[in-house]
Amino acid sequence: MDPKHQRRELTDGRFIPVLGFGTYAPEEVPKSEALEATKFAIGAGFRHIDCAYLYQNEEQVGQAIRSKIADGTVKREDIFYTSKLWATFLRPELVRPALENSLKNLQLDYVDLYIIHFPMAMKPGEDPLPKDENGKVIFDTVDLCSTWEAMEKCKDAGLAKSIGVSNFNHKQLEKILNKPGLKHKPVCNQVECHPYLNQSKLLDFCKSKDIVLVAYSALGSHRDPKWVDQSLPVLLDDPLLGAIAKKHKQTPAVIALRYQLQRRVVVLAKSYNKKRIKENMQVFDFELTPEDMKAIDGLNRNLRYCDFLLGVGHPEYPFSEEY
Repeated sequence: MDPKHQRRELTDGRFIPVLGFGTYAPEEVPKSEALEATKFAIGAGFRHIDCAYLYQNEEQVGQAIRSKIADGTVKREDIFYTSKLWATFLRPELVRPALENSLKNLQLDYVDLYIIHFPMAMKPGEDPLPKDENGKVIFDTVDLCSTWEAMEKCKDAGLAKSIGVSNFNHKQLEKILNKPGLKHKPVCNQVECHPYLNQSKLLDFCKSKDIVLVAYSALGSHRDPKWVDQSLPVLLDDPLLGAIAKKHKQTPAVIALRYQLQRRVVVLAKSYNKKRIKENMQVFDFELTPEDMKAIDGLNRNLRYCDFLLGVGHPEYPFSEEY
């Protein structure tokens, strides 16, 4: 197998490519760019495409995948496509219709992975961030175990080949794992993870349960002002990452991605820049030394770019726990 297409086995026996292409972009970026970037990424060798209902670009990303199938670059089974169930659809009766809506936008028959995007339920409806007259998000109360049962039904129906979660802390994972009558375990937990927030405790917990940790914002976040505090330090400007990059004749971004692969973390690389999309593929061309790994471990400062403060006060707000 081409080294670019390295995969990890999931607990359900399916395989996830260890390097994924992230498709999120701030609202002001034209949707057409998602189409072009995704087509380019597949051409450059990416086989794992990470998207979500919330990103409002599944139509374009689906179009990109179908166009690369049509031109013979890939077959559908070569592509690993992830979508996510948004927080306004956590009531069990809304889960399958939400997935079917994503599939309709994508014009695909199934997704390879469907994950609960966030553990905090919000008021159902068209608005992804429902707010009251004071600008506070309107929460909903849903038992995550009932949401999970609806996810299991989506897998059994063949609409999602694998199911998992995102932004869950270890207590929330335990709640699902200990659910009476659990039929399918979550195969993954997709969380923010990078050298400034290396999630070592959550990673150890997930490894102990055979749950794959998938890293988003692995390059230190898109820094969309809608979600991220602009005063936070820029990960890729870190002098240590710069020095290690220089030594290996790579970019700091590639060092940050390689770091995750060597910890057995599946990593997402988000870029709409063609030069960088290609560069990020170089993650398979070299190895970091144990000294490099230890030095990068030392950068951890529990700095969260995506702290989703809108959700503070929700009983399922995940980030109050240590991990």
